[in-house]
Amino acid sequence: MAHAPQIRIPATYLRGGTSKGVFFRLQDLPGAAQVPGAARDALLMRVIGSPDPYGKQIDGMGAATSSTSKTVIVSKSSKPGHDVDYLFGQVAIDAAFVDWSGNCGNLSAAVGPFAISSGLVDPERVPDNGVAVVRIWQANIGKTIIAHVPMTKGAVQETGDFELDGVTFPAAEVQLEFMDPAAEEEGAGGAMFPTGNLVDDLEVPGVGTLKATMINAGIPTIFVNAEAIGYTGTELQDAINSDPAALAKLETIRAHGALRMGLIKSLDEITTRQHTPKVAFVAKPAGYVASSGKHVNASDVDLLVRAMSMGKLHHAMMGTAAVAIGTAAAIPGTLVNLAAGGGERNAVRFGHPSGTLRVGAQASESNGAWTVTKAIMSRSARVLMEGWVRVPAAASED
Repeated sequence: MAHAPQIRIPATYLRGGTSKGVFFRLQDLPGAAQVPGAARDALLMRVIGSPDPYGKQIDGMGAATSSTSKTVIVSKSSKPGHDVDYLFGQVAIDAAFVDWSGNCGNLSAAVGPFAISSGLVDPERVPDNGVAVVRIWQANIGKTIIAHVPMTKGAVQETGDFELDGVTFPAAEVQLEFMDPAAEEEGAGGAMFPTGNLVDDLEVPGVGTLKATMINAGIPTIFVNAEAIGYTGTELQDAINSDPAALAKLETIRAHGALRMGLIKSLDEITTRQHTPKVAFVAKPAGYVASSGKHVNASDVDLLVRAMSMGKLHHAMMGTAAVAIGTAAAIPGTLVNLAAGGGERNAVRFGHPSGTLRVGAQASESNGAWTVTKAIMSRSARVLMEGWVRVPAAASED
């Protein structure tokens, strides 16, 4: 019996922020996978090791969490004023699909370094020493991200003393600017607040009527008060992820919020939309011990936030959700803003399961409508491995 050989595809395995993913140049993918469709999805799933009924992704590059079941495709941009196009694919772990509905803010930090090292940025735009400004078109959501990438002696600088809670070792800082982060393709005509309200009464069968801020910024996110669903906002992963009833409750909130935001037309569609929207719960500052053993004092933060990703409580905070947090905090009257003490503010430091994170946003109001010009945060990125991934030839032909 003849067996299909394995093929090898140039790839780089990178950490960006608190996530890891397999990065490809578009031109290096097999021909059938250079365009959207079933062949591309099948290839990326096989690379990551999905679908895996065991939930471990042993036979692939994934590591069985939402933070590590990720793929990125980068190419030179044909869009004026941009250097590269960046496409993010969130690979489901135990189901056969790739969710293309949103961005990964953490891996956004690795796109600029990867693009420079891969020869996708015009060398004239990259200084030998200093900071390279990489203009990224985020193709999933049609938004611009500006990455400030440190350079030393003609190479991307990856080592440094920038510390990021949720990442064990320090590295070089990569500042990201998410330009005009309110989504345009999502929800009711692309409004930042698709219901038209800063706070809504969200009816969730079996849970009750919850106050909710539903926002499209960075990534569609549903914010509720921790207290309203029986939490304090100091929870770590095990408190939620080991409780099937808690996971079911939060997924039900997510489904009804998605329906109210106009992201889905019926509740059953939520099963094929795992990446977006996110659901998060907020609380006023309180002290707790982070997952690393670090003590976070109430005075260290403006508010507490816990967020769900792919059906589980995230170990830190998704970068795109951080953009949503910063944006909502900058707009007086949202649940996020109120948890942070209310009033006008252009930056917040929030507590998450791994520690704290600061994010800024520039918001303004005109004729009753809010706009945000950009959100800013710092992450880090590092190449973990580069070379080729290998997959059975059939996976690249499906």
